[in-house]
Amino acid sequence: MEERKIVLDDVDRGIIEELQVNGRESYKSIARKLGVSDGTVRLRTERMIRAGYLRISASVDPLFFENTVTALVGINLERRADRALMEQLAALPGVQSVINATGRYDLMIEVSVSSRRGLRKFLVDGLSDIGGVIASESYVYLDAMGKWVEQKEAESD
Repeated sequence: MEERKIVLDDVDRGIIEELQVNGRESYKSIARKLGVSDGTVRLRTERMIRAGYLRISASVDPLFFENTVTALVGINLERRADRALMEQLAALPGVQSVINATGRYDLMIEVSVSSRRGLRKFLVDGLSDIGGVIASESYVYLDAMGKWVEQKEAESD
C-alpha cells in the first residue's frame, strides 16, 4: 500500500472535530471557534479532501428501523484476498465495507440490509456469485452506539 503524504496540525484536527459534530457547519462558524479565517478553514478542508484523508457525507443509523439487519460477516477464502475480489464484494447490495485484516477470517464484511431475507440473499446468493468462499460466519448487530453507515440502495427481495 502506498504511503500518502499529509501532515495534520491542531487547526486541521479542530476542523475535523467540528465537522464530525455537524458536517453542515459553516466555514465561518468553524473559523470563529478555532480563531482562524474562514478562508483557512475552506482551504484546509479542501486539501484534506483532495488528499483522500477527509470525506464529508451523510450517514444513517442502521438500527433506526426495527426491520433492518446489520451484520459483520467473516469469510474464509480458497485463495488470498486481492483488491479485485474486495471490489467485487463491495459492489454487492447492502455491503458497507470490506476489510482485509489479520485474524481468524480472510475478510470481514459489514452489511446492512432491510430484512432477514436480504441478509440471506447476501449470504447465499451474493457470496456464492463471487465464488471462492469456503466458509462464513455472521454476527448480527442487536444494538450499537455510535454506529453510522451510508444509506445504500436497498436490495431487491
